[in-house]
Amino acid sequence: MAARDRTGPDYASRIARAMALIAARPDDPPGLEDLAAAAAFSPFHFHRVYRAITGETPVETAARARLQEAAIALLKGGEKVALVARRAGYGSQAAFTRAFRAAYGIPPAAYRARGGLGFPVRSDDEEERAMFEVTIRETTPLRLAVIRHEGEYKRIGDAFGRLQAWAAGRGLLGAGTRAVALYHDDPSSVPAAKLRSDAGVTVGPEVKGEGEVRVLEVPGFARVAALRFKGPYAELERAYDWLYRAWLPGSGEEPADAPVMEEYLNDCKALPPSEWLTEILVPLRG
Repeated sequence: MAARDRTGPDYASRIARAMALIAARPDDPPGLEDLAAAAAFSPFHFHRVYRAITGETPVETAARARLQEAAIALLKGGEKVALVARRAGYGSQAAFTRAFRAAYGIPPAAYRARGGLGFPVRSDDEEERAMFEVTIRETTPLRLAVIRHEGEYKRIGDAFGRLQAWAAGRGLLGAGTRAVALYHDDPSSVPAAKLRSDAGVTVGPEVKGEGEVRVLEVPGFARVAALRFKGPYAELERAYDWLYRAWLPGSGEEPADAPVMEEYLNDCKALPPSEWLTEILVPLRG
């Protein structure tokens, strides 16, 4: 293999090491020297290579992860905003509020009060059942390059980051590339540390797995329940809760023995969380 052909994959694997370092401590992100050393790049060039491969700076990667953790904490817990800010690594509540408002469009206290951005509060039972539109359709087979993630589902973004660096270094990302996750376990019955999921991107028949990346053939399904959610990933758990609690029991449908899938329909790096589109796909029995 020529040196030029090796450069992309080599750069990607080195940047993936830096991304793993950020993912391990998003509330206290490593400094430039540590990140550059992990990626074996000179500090003078690390930032440019990182941005070229990931589409964002290390600071932006860490900030996105910190704010997502904070959004989840605001929705799920009763901790004071000041404590959420400290846990997210912000030196003051004011700094956290500015960062959160810039990303999510409203202050953290208002975000908590309204229950998020993508899931309006309903009181009437009939409105509750009609909270989202669910369609039943078929899906086509997918060939995915995947990285297995073990642990809390909310942290699958770490695996996606490494996978996208791997794919970018090989010129595999394009306008037609789809980002898909598969979730294999029920988070209400399996300990968080043992949850299994796969972060995936679509690839062609010529692509082979290597290292932590494997190729997975996902069959098409004749019938899936599809729910399109618009809003932050932090709120997806509540959309699942509605789907299984309100829609599925009244639909007459039963889920098939196959993983739930999510497809991410736009770029979370280019758009605010209020605009993120995710399709939840639950295979159904025929």
